[in-house]
Amino acid sequence: MEKKSYDWRFAQVGGVTRVKIETGDDIAHLPELDQKLWTVLSCPVKGLEIDEKTLNFMDTDHDGKIRVNEVVETTKWLTSVLKTPDLLLKQEGRIALSDIDCGTDAGLKIYNSAKQILKNLGLEKDEIALADTADSIAIFANTKLNGDGVVTTASTDDAQLQAVITACLQTVGGTPDRSGVDGVTAEQVEAFYAACEAYSAWQTAKCELPYGDNTEAALAVYNALKDKIDDYFVRCQLAAFDADATALLDVSAERMGSISDKNLAGCMDEIATYPLARVNAQHTLSLSQGINPAWMAQLADFKRLVLDVDFPAIDALTAQEWNAVAAKFAPYLAWKAAKNGDIVESLGMATIDTLLQQNRKADLLALIEADKALTAEAESIQAVDKLLHLCRDFYRLLKNFVTFSDFYARNQQQKAIFQAGTLYIDQRSCDLCLKVNDMAKHNLMAAASGMFLIYCDCYSKTKNATMQIVAVMTNGEVNNLTVGKNAIFYDRAGLDWDATVTKIVDNPISIGQAFWSPYRRISVWIENLINKRAADKDSKMMADATEKLSAVPDIKPTDGAAPAPAPAFDIAKFAGIFAALGMALGMIGTALVSVAKGFAALTWWQMPLVLIGLLLLISGPSMIMAALKLRKRNLAPLLNANGWAVNANVLVNILFGATLTKMAVLPKLKLQDPFARKGIPLWRKILYIVLAVLVVAVAVYLLYVYACPHAVDAAATTCETVDSLTVQ
Repeated sequence: MEKKSYDWRFAQVGGVTRVKIETGDDIAHLPELDQKLWTVLSCPVKGLEIDEKTLNFMDTDHDGKIRVNEVVETTKWLTSVLKTPDLLLKQEGRIALSDIDCGTDAGLKIYNSAKQILKNLGLEKDEIALADTADSIAIFANTKLNGDGVVTTASTDDAQLQAVITACLQTVGGTPDRSGVDGVTAEQVEAFYAACEAYSAWQTAKCELPYGDNTEAALAVYNALKDKIDDYFVRCQLAAFDADATALLDVSAERMGSISDKNLAGCMDEIATYPLARVNAQHTLSLSQGINPAWMAQLADFKRLVLDVDFPAIDALTAQEWNAVAAKFAPYLAWKAAKNGDIVESLGMATIDTLLQQNRKADLLALIEADKALTAEAESIQAVDKLLHLCRDFYRLLKNFVTFSDFYARNQQQKAIFQAGTLYIDQRSCDLCLKVNDMAKHNLMAAASGMFLIYCDCYSKTKNATMQIVAVMTNGEVNNLTVGKNAIFYDRAGLDWDATVTKIVDNPISIGQAFWSPYRRISVWIENLINKRAADKDSKMMADATEKLSAVPDIKPTDGAAPAPAPAFDIAKFAGIFAALGMALGMIGTALVSVAKGFAALTWWQMPLVLIGLLLLISGPSMIMAALKLRKRNLAPLLNANGWAVNANVLVNILFGATLTKMAVLPKLKLQDPFARKGIPLWRKILYIVLAVLVVAVAVYLLYVYACPHAVDAAATTCETVDSLTVQ
């Protein structure tokens, strides 16, 4: 017999048919739900208003995204450790121990781990909460071994092992233990003993000290002078090769003269670059006369520590003697270059020899292995923390993943996990705000949403942090919304951020706004046209005035010269102008006739309907287009730009959109503004409007009865006159 599939229930949410997840059975059967029916296929781990640690527990492949298969695996795990998945509907970060299913291996381990946690914390109760698992250091504070492969001095009572751990921490370094104290791992123990053995072997191979206890001091002064003395003897060799080059090889008078006007005591760095002594062709370095002042102290120390030992009563150093000193240092230098294991040198050879003789390396490694044997138990303790996080957050994730019930909630108190906060701007609060993770992707996807979008850069002085958001405007007018406008953004924690509008994507907000948009566009066009014409006229006038003021006539008229003749009257131009005016009057008259005839044919109650029809003729297309766009407003493109993979439309229709942007509501009060213009009373305004309508109606009627035939005759006569003038 074929097994019957689960009987899913559906609801119409946001213009899309979505499956309902309302019971524990619904959650338990999620693995059977066709993936094509999921609203979301994947969402990012970071940047959402849900505990990131919960999402990290679910992100098993650690790719930074939660996918359908990971939600399914989490569902299977939860149903295997809980007696009933209905517990997930409570969305609480606590669970009674009796609700853990000990009939499964996973459930039994979690149960035992929960009991162990409570015991370690010294708590006696029959439930465990997130507060109990939040501090792992407190859980493991009183445990010697905790399954992390790290041992501390508290992990053993053996004094020798404690001494090895301490020495290892001082030299090789340590790793934080779950208890919060630094300890050592097997790798660090191996590195420590290897360094001790290498350093001991290096010390054993130590050669004879060439200058006894003064060897290190002698080597230091030798190294300080080596390059300078080598340079001096090479200069002497060149001087012997070419005596004429001696002056060039020595310090020049010009170079010394460049610092002669300075405080020479402050010029020792410059003087130190001069040769060690005056160059000569004898290849000898005097140790008492003609020495560069910057090197006299080092050379005196070198003579005392080295030369007086090898060449007593020496007064001048030859190249052969210098090479002999270098050869004497060579074995010692080679031994020092072979130094190994110096990381433990600070312990001293006595301590190192003691540690090597005791040889507790194997015992310490065995202790670490004993700690690792408890890894499964420690991981079960972590599994308790995972269970508590999922008990609190998993159902909420489903309401933003399988369905979008949090987003479409009527009261919007439980906002969706992608809603970042509320933007206050222009006497409105916008609840549909998203963080912008990638502005380039938003630039590509924003237009596809069909929504009026406001992008803002936000800065928090409290956090000293910045972020970008996009707010969806779904109510009110947009006249005062411009780039550069400042606002305030409140995140979900209630922290305020300074917000500045950086970009606006213009789309219809409401049908009422669409009704007036043609007139606004005409108004803006007329205003721009007037401003342009005025600017052109002003520019032309200024240019003409400047030209006239700067113009200088080349030829002055002589006395008695005849004045310039006045321009002749051009009958053709006059006829053309007269014809144009006549045609214009005729067209205006014809238009008035048509309008008057049309209105005269109407009854008094039909005239307002005609006016309404004209308004709809102008605003109707804009309203129809707006209505079509408002019905198709879709949040999915914005979510996709943030890294989501949305599997269905997330529509924001007119009714729902009105709940996402709230307008300021002012009480109905009769207030007096001391700075208001003194206006006409309302009853008088209404009377004036009625009288004006009556006057216009009477004027149109009289125009039709009396004026129109004469206007037509006048237009015809004008046209005949123009024709006759044109023929002549």
